[in-house]
Amino acid sequence: MDPTKDVLHRYLRSHREAVLWKLEGLSERDQRWPATPSGTNLLGLVKHLAFTEAGYFGLVFGRPPRWAPQWLLDIATGADEEPNSDMWARPDESPDELVALYRRIAAHSDATIAELPLDAPGRVPWWGDEGDTTLHHVLVHMIAETARHAGHADVVRESIDGSRGLAEDNDNLPDADEAWWDRYVDRLRDVAEAADR
Repeated sequence: MDPTKDVLHRYLRSHREAVLWKLEGLSERDQRWPATPSGTNLLGLVKHLAFTEAGYFGLVFGRPPRWAPQWLLDIATGADEEPNSDMWARPDESPDELVALYRRIAAHSDATIAELPLDAPGRVPWWGDEGDTTLHHVLVHMIAETARHAGHADVVRESIDGSRGLAEDNDNLPDADEAWWDRYVDRLRDVAEAADR
């Protein structure tokens, strides 16, 4: 067993679960809702991460998931010419379907991580001349990618219904009631306003 790989893999799995937890208990409308001017939405983040993992842990190491849906293959090969098509769920893509796909691709990624050593070579064609890489590099890259989008999911979910935190059993926030949070936010607003004077 490689302790470094185990730690990295644990972080990736933790971030994946954080992203999926942000969908729990929401209506399909809320899961699809574009919460930012650029359209960031929870279900789109899941779809994007499924696509990204299939590329990095599949195509890069010559292990593409043969059962992948056509849209994923189209995006990966450049056949899909619609910009941002991996960042939102089409009407015919249900939340259950995309969550199941993400979990299935994650299992495929986990197999790649388990079966290859950290120094296993890979090639990222979309990185151009810098595309030669290793599993170690890709694993760190995907931890950063997933953590980045877990942060997006945190903000989107809080904007929908106020839910916040790292996980259902660990919000990783101060233990305070809503009155405390209101005072805290008011204080931050006062400091921001004062900075503009």
